[in-house]
Amino acid sequence: MLTVYNCIVNEHDLRLVALAALICGISCFSAVNLLRHVDQSTSRNRHVWLLIAAASTGFGIWATHFIAMIAFTPGIPNAYNAELSVASLAMSVILTAAGMWIATVRRSIDHYLVGGAVLGIGIAAMHYTGMAAFEVEGRIVWNRLLVAASLASGVTLAALSMLVVLRRPSTQATVAGAVLLTLAICTLHFIAMAAVSIYPDSSIEISKFTIAPMSQAFAAAAASLVILVLSATALWIDLRFRRHRTEAERMHGLANAAVEGLIVCDGSRIVSANDSIAALSGIAAGTLNAMTLGDLFGERTASAVAAGNGQAQEVDLRGQDDSRIPVELIARSIDYCGKPHLVVAVRDIRERRKAEQEIMRLAHYDPLTGLANRRSFTGRLEAEIAASAEGGKDGQLALMLLDLDRFKEVNDLFGHAAGDAVLQKVAHCASGVLRHGQMLARLGGDEFAIIAPSLPDPQAAGRIAEAVLSALRQENRLSPGGMVSASIGIALYPLDADEQAALISHADTALYRAKAEGKDTFRYFEASMGAEARDRRIMEQDLRQAVARGEFRLVYQPQKEISSGRMIGFEALLRWQHPERGEVPPSVFIPVAEDSGSIAQIGEWVLATACNEAGTWKNPLTVAVNVSAVQLHNLDFSRRVHEVLLRSGLAAGRLELEITETALVKDMPRALATLRQIKALGVRVAMDDFGTGYSSLSNLRAFPFDKIKIDGSFIKSVDRNDQVATIVRAVLGLGRGLGLPVLAEGVETLDELRFLDAEDCDIGQGYYLGRPGPIEAFGELTGVSAADDGVKPAGRSGGSILMLEPAAAARSA
Repeated sequence: MLTVYNCIVNEHDLRLVALAALICGISCFSAVNLLRHVDQSTSRNRHVWLLIAAASTGFGIWATHFIAMIAFTPGIPNAYNAELSVASLAMSVILTAAGMWIATVRRSIDHYLVGGAVLGIGIAAMHYTGMAAFEVEGRIVWNRLLVAASLASGVTLAALSMLVVLRRPSTQATVAGAVLLTLAICTLHFIAMAAVSIYPDSSIEISKFTIAPMSQAFAAAAASLVILVLSATALWIDLRFRRHRTEAERMHGLANAAVEGLIVCDGSRIVSANDSIAALSGIAAGTLNAMTLGDLFGERTASAVAAGNGQAQEVDLRGQDDSRIPVELIARSIDYCGKPHLVVAVRDIRERRKAEQEIMRLAHYDPLTGLANRRSFTGRLEAEIAASAEGGKDGQLALMLLDLDRFKEVNDLFGHAAGDAVLQKVAHCASGVLRHGQMLARLGGDEFAIIAPSLPDPQAAGRIAEAVLSALRQENRLSPGGMVSASIGIALYPLDADEQAALISHADTALYRAKAEGKDTFRYFEASMGAEARDRRIMEQDLRQAVARGEFRLVYQPQKEISSGRMIGFEALLRWQHPERGEVPPSVFIPVAEDSGSIAQIGEWVLATACNEAGTWKNPLTVAVNVSAVQLHNLDFSRRVHEVLLRSGLAAGRLELEITETALVKDMPRALATLRQIKALGVRVAMDDFGTGYSSLSNLRAFPFDKIKIDGSFIKSVDRNDQVATIVRAVLGLGRGLGLPVLAEGVETLDELRFLDAEDCDIGQGYYLGRPGPIEAFGELTGVSAADDGVKPAGRSGGSILMLEPAAAARSA
């Protein structure tokens, strides 16, 4: 060790030794730094980085050696062999490259150590070849022990430097590896120089082809410049690489936060892909980074996307196992790592495609029955009419409208689930009857339509309709509890109409006739039906405006206590004076109003008018007002009754609402809730037309009625028909048992009145007791005189009122 020290201190220029060590350190730091890039780069860039790292390290070793040799002062003439000097440089670069390649070809400790050892051998080979290029006038004698020590130290330290740099890459490892490699070069050089002994010998001549030490100094300076340039380049590349890697990691982190798939491309080559696109395609992100856009989307799509037009495109993504996934692509240009790249957003549209298909299905098909809906029906009918008009189809085109009979009763009594099941059964039965080319559609509610093109004759449509009705009857027989029947209206093109709207209208008119003539049947359209249908539609329009035009009026029919003949109140009855039709009977316009929905507006007018009138009476008589099912099931009905009472000033106990049993069964829970609210106001409730509805006894038990009204059909001939008399006695007994007063409607003869009086019926109403008339005719009963209302008093024999006390009349007879 003292020999090495003496060699460095006494036989070298320490300034040049320091310069050699500095150049060695710079080259070694550059070498290990570049070596990390060799280890981390792809196969495409590995050889370039390997060449740069090997050149930097080889030149550094060579420059260190010859600068240190220039610092060596043997005191006798010396020079350098040019060929061997160049050979030493070549050996340094080649063996360094071999060692680095071995160390980075596989990530294992064995390769790190072997590669480092080869690098150490390269250092030794360069040194001893360089020493062979050193010519001096004297004999050179080597100390073999020191030579072995130099080899051992150089190889060992070089192997350790590779292990430290590559095993766990970090900044600390880079610094430590550079120090170890510097020590490997310097230690080998100076121990090897200490092994040299030179004995002057003038007989030994220096070759004339050698290079002078000064020229060798310039060569070493040039090598040092190469090292500095390479080191600066390596540092710039390293900083740029670190910046790009940081940017790439930041971009990749942002990309992974996106729900959509993101791909960054250099041209069509994928350089980065986020986790979303990897999950969508089923291909690992590392594998995606080695693919092109063409591999994922096809070459044609890749070319369009690479053009970067920025337009969304719907294509198929080729996933794992060559599966096809519908996606939407949007491409934008970005600056990525200092270079223009293309970022492609990949959106999974499988759910959107499903939603679009479902929307299309819902747009054209009924979700409950799976049949074509009204939109599809309209389009098909229009197409069939157009084809027939152009001569593309022969024969008759039949349009059949089908409507279920009493379907509302199914919904009201058994619930909407049962109604839906009925609709599905109807769709199944009717579909099974139709042939290819014939269409069944559900238009809404319980309305269906059948389009049957190219029929040979009009009777063929009737055969189809009868087959549908037969299938429904058969299903009725097989199904427990049965099922509703149907009515069908038929219209033919071009026999009945030559355009779509008229054809549908005529079929609807025929359907209405089928329902009116008994249901569970079909009818063809006839010209006379059109007039009836038009008349009905005109009446519907007139009814909607009758209230505003003041065409309605109320008449009042007295209600009297049978035993005493005392007047207790009136029933308000509606009359319609049409400007053209004249007096329209309630039996004609009330059903039309109920079907068209105008009954709600009319009912509110009746209630308000009757209460306003009764509020002016001086005598506290009651006023009875009929309530429709539409009003009863309106959630605001009780509130409106309360408002009418407040505005009119009528005491709640003087108002009696008459409700039929049919109105109750539509929605019994709602009807019960409404009636309880009305009763809470103090308003009285009467069951109208008792005995003609559904489940009368259960309704009496369930609903809070104050009175029972026996329908007039039971009173007629009650004094002559024993069966009718028995029924009336039973109802009267039921009323007494429940503590409810009974009112008999339709009392028209003295004998009927005597029978009711004998059976203790409470109240009577009918022509015998008083005909309906304007309220002014009852001034003496209401306590409103002619002077009060500005009209002349009605005479006792005015023709519309019988003032005879019924019980007294019976007794006098």
